[in-house]
Amino acid sequence: MRYPILFALLTGLFWGLYGPALAQARSALASPFKPYFAIGIAYLVWAIVGGLVGMRLNGDSFAFTGSGISWGFAAGSLGAWGALTLTLAMFTGGTAMPHLVMPIVFGGAVTVSALVALSRADSVSPWLWAGIAVVGIGIVMVAYNTPHDVPRGPTPTVVTQARG
Repeated sequence: MRYPILFALLTGLFWGLYGPALAQARSALASPFKPYFAIGIAYLVWAIVGGLVGMRLNGDSFAFTGSGISWGFAAGSLGAWGALTLTLAMFTGGTAMPHLVMPIVFGGAVTVSALVALSRADSVSPWLWAGIAVVGIGIVMVAYNTPHDVPRGPTPTVVTQARG
C-alpha cells in the first residue's frame, strides 16, 4: 500500500465517528445489543467484500496457512470484543458517553500497541514513556473539555404557587 498515513487518518475518522454513531443507534433502537448485532452484520459484509477486493487488487491467491487463519481470527475476535466492550461502555454511561469513552479508547489503544511492541524491542527510548504520559494527559484533557450535548426534549415547566 502506498498511502499508509492516509489510511491511518481515515481509520481515525471512521473510528472517531463510530462512537457517536453507536450512541445514535443505541438511542434509536432502545437497546445496546441491537446495534451490536447490526455492527456484526456490517463487520461480516465489509470484511468479506473488502478482503476479496483487497486480495484481488493485490494479486493474492486463495491459499491460506493455519497460522495466518489463527492470527486473523484472533485479530477479528479482538476487534469484535472491542466493539462489544465499547457498546457496553456507551450503554452503562448514558448518551453523553462518546465524548468520554472515545478518547480513552484511542489513547488506550495506542498505548497498548506501544507496550506490546516493547516485548520485541532491544532498547527503549525514554521518549516513549514521555509519549505515554502525554497520551494520558491528553485523554483527560480531551474527555474533560469536549462539549457535551444538552439532552433534547420538552423544556420543563416550572410551576410556582402563589401564597396568599
